[in-house]
Amino acid sequence: MGFHAVMFTTPTCGYCKKAEQYLKKLDIPVKKRDITKDPRALEECQRRSGGTAVPVILLKGHTIVGFDKGRIDRILGID
Repeated sequence: MGFHAVMFTTPTCGYCKKAEQYLKKLDIPVKKRDITKDPRALEECQRRSGGTAVPVILLKGHTIVGFDKGRIDRILGID
């Protein structure tokens, strides 16, 4: 695939780990941005999602708040 996902995360986020595993299973590279260590990542996460809940996934022009497998599948055109 010619694209990747950006995921805002924290070190202790279980759903972040599940989301990363799912995206990797689909052969989608994931660039992780830790909002606890990177103030710019925190600011962008808040701007895109309206809060600090993670994961926040940027995928093909969409912002997904939380690990929403169904939404990921719809964005990718997976039945």
